[in-house]
Amino acid sequence: MKGWNTSLVGFLKTCRRAAYLYIKQREKGMETLYKATILPHLVLHLASRARLFKEYKEVQREKSADPDIQLICDDSNIFKWTALIKGPSETPYEGGVFQLAFAIPEQYPLLPPQVRFLTKIFHPNVHFKTGEICLDILKNAWSPAWTLQSVCRAIIALMAHPEPDSPLNCDSGNLLRSGDIRGFQSMAKMYTKLAAMPKKS
Repeated sequence: MKGWNTSLVGFLKTCRRAAYLYIKQREKGMETLYKATILPHLVLHLASRARLFKEYKEVQREKSADPDIQLICDDSNIFKWTALIKGPSETPYEGGVFQLAFAIPEQYPLLPPQVRFLTKIFHPNVHFKTGEICLDILKNAWSPAWTLQSVCRAIIALMAHPEPDSPLNCDSGNLLRSGDIRGFQSMAKMYTKLAAMPKKS
C-alpha cells in the first residue's frame, strides 16, 4: 500500500506539471511546439503509469489466484517491480523459489519490461551471470496485451520447456543439444538447491 500511495503522488505531480507547462507555453504562443514535442512524451508517461496502477490493483485483488507468482511493486518507484516465482513441478527447478527483477520503461506497455533473474539458475535461455532472459515476448514478439503477471507465467513455461538452440548459457544448452538430459538435470537441480531453496538450519 505504501508503494501505491507514493506512486499516486508522483502521478498527480506529473499531471500538475503537464498542466503548468501547457499554460506557460500557451502564454508564449508556443502551443503548437508543446503539442509536437512535450505533450506526446507526457501522454506516454501518464498512460504507462495508469496501466501500472491498473495492474497493481489487479495483483492486490487476486493475490491468491496464482499461487506460483508473487508480484511486488517497489515502495518508491512504480516502474520497478520484483517477482517471486515457484519452479514448475516435474522439472529440475521444482521446490525452488526464484526472484525476478523488472525494469519497466516509460513507454510500457508499448515496449516490454526488462526482466532478469536475481536468483542463480542453470538454464539454457538464462545468462548465468547477469540473469538476462532470452524470451521472444520480451523482444520482437511483445504485445501490449501482455501484463507483468502473464510475463511471469511465460517465464515459468520457459523454465519447463527450455530452448537449447538459442542459448544464453552455452554449457546448459550444449548438454541438452548433445542429449545429456541427465547431466543437465543434475546441474540444474544442484543450482536450484544451492540458490533457490531455503537453507536448513
